[in-house]
Amino acid sequence: MDRYLVVSSDGHAGPPANRYRDYLDPAYRTMFDEHQRALQALILQRREELGGDNSEFIRRWEKLTGGDGGLLAAHDSAARLAILDSEGVTCEVLYPDADVLGTGRVAASPFGSGLGGGAGYEPDVAMAGARAHNRWLADFVAEAPLRRVGLAVVPMLADIDAAVAEIRAAHERGLRGVLIPTRWYDYPAYNDDRYEPVWAACHELGMPVHTHAGSGPTDVVPGSRGFLGIYTAEAGWWGYRPLHVLLWSGVFDRYPSLIYVPTELGSFWVEDLFRKLDAKWDGDHNTAKFGNDNPFREALRDRPSDYLGRNIFIGASTPGAEDMQRRDYRRINDAVMWGNDLPHPEGTFPFTKYWIRTRFADLPDHEARQILGLNAARCYGLDVAALGPIVARVGVTHDEIYGDSHLEAAPF
Repeated sequence: MDRYLVVSSDGHAGPPANRYRDYLDPAYRTMFDEHQRALQALILQRREELGGDNSEFIRRWEKLTGGDGGLLAAHDSAARLAILDSEGVTCEVLYPDADVLGTGRVAASPFGSGLGGGAGYEPDVAMAGARAHNRWLADFVAEAPLRRVGLAVVPMLADIDAAVAEIRAAHERGLRGVLIPTRWYDYPAYNDDRYEPVWAACHELGMPVHTHAGSGPTDVVPGSRGFLGIYTAEAGWWGYRPLHVLLWSGVFDRYPSLIYVPTELGSFWVEDLFRKLDAKWDGDHNTAKFGNDNPFREALRDRPSDYLGRNIFIGASTPGAEDMQRRDYRRINDAVMWGNDLPHPEGTFPFTKYWIRTRFADLPDHEARQILGLNAARCYGLDVAALGPIVARVGVTHDEIYGDSHLEAAPF
């Protein structure tokens, strides 16, 4: 086939605040109005703490993207489909929190319930915000169900029963995965038995579990010396830390169909991490001190890397050159999934075909097809045959990746 199934494993969607308000339980609407006012003040404060005015960047970005930075497409179905069609993307996985620049035209998932996992909010308030986002997202997905995989946000730390109830409700509404907090803060870690009902529900319903980059160290405060560099250096490790905990606690052996996806963290780290994990399971020199019985092998039925592409997929999002170069260890190519991060400006929009060509032109065709779409199709159980007519109409062509044609557009 000349065209490629391209699935974005990392898109962001959400409506303006007044639309979110309509989806909130009525008891929380006044609180939401107050929260939005406080949030706008906080955005201004953080902008100053992180380096001041970015208005010039916003001006250039919006000029480049049709005047609104792609934010209309965060909640307008037709606008979003038009972008996907023009950039060769067939299907996408949808996370919350579209407006990372804080321009105010779309809102974050209410009460910090999105990428922040509800940290800092009372559990019932965070869950109310999650329910509002999930209700809105279910309606958004229903406008183009073949092309959208909606992830329910579930701030699950405080109330496991409420979390399981929301997972089941979201599944009934047509959402197909779960976003959980990346960090557990003062709550027990994810190897604790209290979370078993969550893993059991996701396993039963076939809903992959996700974490997303964004949470980082809390002992280095915004505005302190070197904060931004420290935060960005450590944020990746925090983002995939749940992988260590879920894997070694045997969650995937107890729930063999459960899938976990850490997203927007690249994939350059996967080879080094799994080489080390496999060495422990195999029983390398450094494990001899534990005696004849290998506690690492006792903890897991299979080698750690065997879970790649089976229970663990990597939402590499907008991969860099180093991500493409480090794909040689066992099953990495079965697990890595590309993403465009629409509409975030650090993503590939509006130069997606340029970036796909730049990153994939040196890969064998079958590996490019895996990472661009086929791995995601397996991860989310996509109906590839049903998507075929869309691929035939909009998909990136072989020539656009490997041919001699010149792509005029280039990032600014």
